[in-house]
Amino acid sequence: MSIAASPPVPHHLAVIMDGNGRWAERRRRPRAIGHRAGARAVNVCIDFCLERGVQALTLFAFSSENWGRPEEEVGALMKLFLGALDREVEELHRRGVRVRFIGERERFAADIRQRMQVAESLTAGNTRLHLNVAASYGGRQDIAQAARALAADVAAGRLKPEDIDEAALGARISLADLPAPDLFIRTGGDHRVSNFLLWQLAYTELWFTDVLWPDLDAPLLQRALDDYAQRERRFGLTSAQVAGGATEKLPA
Repeated sequence: MSIAASPPVPHHLAVIMDGNGRWAERRRRPRAIGHRAGARAVNVCIDFCLERGVQALTLFAFSSENWGRPEEEVGALMKLFLGALDREVEELHRRGVRVRFIGERERFAADIRQRMQVAESLTAGNTRLHLNVAASYGGRQDIAQAARALAADVAAGRLKPEDIDEAALGARISLADLPAPDLFIRTGGDHRVSNFLLWQLAYTELWFTDVLWPDLDAPLLQRALDDYAQRERRFGLTSAQVAGGATEKLPA
């Protein structure tokens, strides 16, 4: 008797955590309350990934554009961010989670930058789940910094212009050491990627829900994984090629 294959689980899950402010406004509460509720949903998502065997989780916590929000809201977010770094990192380390931050961290206050460094150093050897937090991050900025790095190599004579290809640029993009996201989830009802991981999402499966981030639960995440499991990922090939095992032509 043949045994049915287990449905595929994404190796790398990318998430835009949208809807905190609207969740609070619908309850006639300050937006900061929504962000606090959203922080609890982060733990739900991390627990789910650990239970299902997802290897990497990248969360869009704070975009480079979010600095333009009202000063009071940005201040509340920074306080929440600082508290989470103080509260959660030891437990994440105990559970085998590696924590990493991507984005322009120099825009954060010194105490937050110091705690980022401590979290990364403490958890650097963990491999059960790679938790990547995109903070003060923008996909265009990510690509621009990779282009600057290549330009510097050319100017220094370490690289020829004709040697610049997708692989060379991709090696300098954030999270280059991890596989690209297999599945992207956005809560909150909007259907766009909002300058998140623009390079990395080239062949990622997209899944959107109207559910606001603080209302996230494991059944909702499982719905996303069930939908992902039904999709055929062709990467520009035909169904026949994929079925025939032409995987050597697929992106890494």
